[in-house]
Amino acid sequence: MKMVILDGATIDPELSWDGLRKFGDLTVYPRTSKELVLDRSREAEAIFISKISLKRNILINCPNLKFIGVMATGYNNVDLAACRELGIAVCNIPSYSTDAVAQHTFALILEICSQVSLHNQSVQQGEWFTSQDFCYWKSPIFLLKGKSIGIIGYGNIGKKVAEIAQAFGMTVHVYSKDREAAIQADILSLHCPATEENAGFINKEFLGQMKNGAILINTARGTLLNEQDVAEALKSGKLSAAGMDVLAKEPADPSNPLIGLSNCYITPHMCWTPKEMRQIIMDGCIANVESFLAGQTLNRVD
Repeated sequence: MKMVILDGATIDPELSWDGLRKFGDLTVYPRTSKELVLDRSREAEAIFISKISLKRNILINCPNLKFIGVMATGYNNVDLAACRELGIAVCNIPSYSTDAVAQHTFALILEICSQVSLHNQSVQQGEWFTSQDFCYWKSPIFLLKGKSIGIIGYGNIGKKVAEIAQAFGMTVHVYSKDREAAIQADILSLHCPATEENAGFINKEFLGQMKNGAILINTARGTLLNEQDVAEALKSGKLSAAGMDVLAKEPADPSNPLIGLSNCYITPHMCWTPKEMRQIIMDGCIANVESFLAGQTLNRVD
């Protein structure tokens, strides 16, 4: 089987695709521009993608294509209707990143509440050497025990975040079960998928219902936020801080209103990237191909 990986760069550092090579001839491209997608896909029987878009205009020009492996959980970058019409199987890697995303959610929360980076920088710059006391702090530090967290999106990741929050002694409010309490929580954390219906729903009106000084965490999708409204809430103090691993446009644009705000902590869509998670993706790709070749339907989404 002739197989092509179109954008392996974010998956394969430190890892090997050798497990896929037993199925045939594998070509791995770290990245593929839009202009090269068709040229690199035209002869393939199987294509693996992470964020590359495969729409009808590409698929109809790949006569040998029988299998698309999405190296992620979301698959809205594949034209499923066209795949059904053309008889192309599509498989994803479901729920691989639960532990990593939940961990990163609390990395953001703890950075905001404990200000580790700020105080490490202070020590490295020599401020502790000249301190009159054995300790000092440059910003308020907040204890999680006794605080409340609202969770919007109570799938595998939302449940894992709730479990960790309870271990810290926090009270958990699930948006789908107790909307008002979730919105009024000390910390609001988003773990829901992005849809046309919920695009930008964290807006001025929603923020106005939140507790004054609350913390907003988003490790789900950037399009859930009206970023200008969130920026204004951060500037006014309506939100005391926010932690983001995702933005509406990625890679980030310098004009994004959240960039440069001292109380907005942003990481570059990296919460899914621990080596262990990427190995799960690779192993899942192998299992999906094996299932497909055996006439089975493991992780089929078409």
